[in-house]
Amino acid sequence: MFTFLNVLLICLFLFQDRKKTMSTPPLIRSKQTEKSINGISTQVVCTEFSNYIFIVLTQYGKIGTLVSVTPDSRSGDISTPMFTTKVLLGKEEALTHVCAKNLATFVSQEAGNRPVLLGLALKDSSIEAIKAMKDVIKSCQVW
Repeated sequence: MFTFLNVLLICLFLFQDRKKTMSTPPLIRSKQTEKSINGISTQVVCTEFSNYIFIVLTQYGKIGTLVSVTPDSRSGDISTPMFTTKVLLGKEEALTHVCAKNLATFVSQEAGNRPVLLGLALKDSSIEAIKAMKDVIKSCQVW
């Protein structure tokens, strides 16, 4: 039986150009992992597209709330941009914005200030859990 994350990866694979040779890098790079954080199974899928990074972080096996995290180009200091979060799908809660900024800011900065689309479905959003989740995201780095 396929899990949700396996189906997501299969869909991403199907969108890739099947005529490529082995020497050509794929258009869409993706990595996934699973780790227990505070006793809760946590799955992460990181996918790099040309114009943004897509991360699914779930403890429920679902995409959950989709949040767009974008660097603000109006920031005075280009080296340290401000980030804007916007819930695209799901419940609008302050904690969602806080978690999204904490989890996605370093990804955007390391990826050349590209926007991040983040799917969050968390049972545990404690500070310790968020720190551990950042490490799991780093282990799936595709940017």
